[in-house]
Amino acid sequence: MSTPTGWTPSFWLDIFDELLYDDNELDYGDEWNLNFNYTQTNEITKQERKRGWKVYSHCAFGKFQCGACRKTWRSARAVVLFRYRVRNGRGTVIMRPFGQACRRCQDGEYDLPGFNRKDVEHALLRLFSKIRKNCYGEEESDDGSSTSSAKVWTKPHEAALCEACHLGICCLEDE
Repeated sequence: MSTPTGWTPSFWLDIFDELLYDDNELDYGDEWNLNFNYTQTNEITKQERKRGWKVYSHCAFGKFQCGACRKTWRSARAVVLFRYRVRNGRGTVIMRPFGQACRRCQDGEYDLPGFNRKDVEHALLRLFSKIRKNCYGEEESDDGSSTSSAKVWTKPHEAALCEACHLGICCLEDE
């Protein structure tokens, strides 16, 4: 299955809804929705924490394409950040993908990743596990597919070209 080279929010929304409503991943009677915010960080203020917000950062395989020269590359460190909470019967997830810059152009522009279905499902299932633990008090399930043990790193990560590294939230510690 080929990996899309562009960021496609509707792809994430469709799989989120499938896992949520068809597979009943969060079957607690609350209504959940997924939104996107392209400026959020992993920091939560004291006020946000009081309002129930939590953060989960996930590292996945992604495929990037430079908007200028059209060069494509794959990365095992495509970072997505989820901010989530449940309140008054409504659950909200706010997601942000982080980009990488093209090594050839080095124009300072970050291109957002594309993901295949398997990697989107894996990221969302890990998120749902965090939600069950942190919002509903369940034990976190370990499905045997830990993000670090399942990965095969193929090239050195170029931190200078990584938006998540610039913000200090990349998954380098997974090495």
